[in-house]
Amino acid sequence: MKIHEYQAKELFGRFDVPIPTGRAAFSVEEAATAAEDLGGYPVVVKAQIHAGGRGKGGGVKLARSREEVATVAGEILGMTLVTHQTGPEGRLVKKVLVEQGLDIAKELYLSLLPDRGSAKYLIMASEAGGMDIETVAAETPEKIVKVWVDPLIGLQSFHVREVGFGLNLPAAAMKPFTKLLTNLFRLFVELDCSLVEINPLVLTADDRVLALDAKVNFDDNALYRHKDILDFRDLDEEDPLEVEASAHHLNYIKLDGNVGNMVNGAGLAMATMDIIKRAGASPANFLDVGGGASAEMVENGFRIILSDPNVSGILINIFGGILRCDVLAQGVVEAARKTCINVPVVVRMEGTNVEEGRHILAESGLDLTSAVDLKDAATKVAAIVK
Repeated sequence: MKIHEYQAKELFGRFDVPIPTGRAAFSVEEAATAAEDLGGYPVVVKAQIHAGGRGKGGGVKLARSREEVATVAGEILGMTLVTHQTGPEGRLVKKVLVEQGLDIAKELYLSLLPDRGSAKYLIMASEAGGMDIETVAAETPEKIVKVWVDPLIGLQSFHVREVGFGLNLPAAAMKPFTKLLTNLFRLFVELDCSLVEINPLVLTADDRVLALDAKVNFDDNALYRHKDILDFRDLDEEDPLEVEASAHHLNYIKLDGNVGNMVNGAGLAMATMDIIKRAGASPANFLDVGGGASAEMVENGFRIILSDPNVSGILINIFGGILRCDVLAQGVVEAARKTCINVPVVVRMEGTNVEEGRHILAESGLDLTSAVDLKDAATKVAAIVK
């Protein structure tokens, strides 16, 4: 789950990670009032969306008076902000963060994330922080410092020194940086984060170290332990079909292809999408109905797939284990009758009660195409959508 910058900074404040003084605003008047309450200019007005690259897209602007705050807030609020992370459709800006300006001496980069390959936490840092960090990673990766932390040992002082030296911090900034990284690591672990990123982490002229930006993502599977974090969820920033799918306990991610998929099992779903691409078509979604799906869940899955106007064919790929093939087939038949499926459907089933499932589909009177294996199914659905 993603949250906004101002929400991430609220969490930073709870864990004593230094941040500039600021406040979220949902209107031009609120933004102007927030700037006055900060007690001095300049201030920065920052669009709040779940995407990076806001500065390059015109979503971060400096203001030196109340009038300028009102002007730039009026320009940002209500705009469709397009960045390299939003895609060409962009995101509608409904809120801004108004924050005090700082005398910045240097912009740095800092992030924490789990590294599944090593089964350790990974701290990445670079003294080449700022808007072009992606270019740094692509063209000069040697400028990025990587430090691995064993979760059984936790963050140690030598880890902090290695990161600090890699950032070429002045001696006077090492103590505040040590406190910042220690508290940031505690936040990362205690809140079950999948990513904590500060870009830029700034060094001020008086050797203070502050998080000028904040990005925090959470492991969805751990959110049951953090009920308060769920209050940060912004449904306006999520795809409506994905929101509806989560309400029905379905794992659905919308893509930009034309073949709708219904699969049980995340690994099988990934393989299904790969083979659809190899057959010359493109998946319109990832949909894992899970091992224990009911006929009702299958029906809801169909309805969500069909809500995507780009879908011109559907591939059902089920390996019957916990989810028996006859249950799946019954769900498909009920869904077809209730949702009025108006695109071709290719079905590949194997596993528990597969003959019963095939019999149910054959007797349903529906226009379904059967496949003998996954390759055959992908080839048939690709031919249909072409």
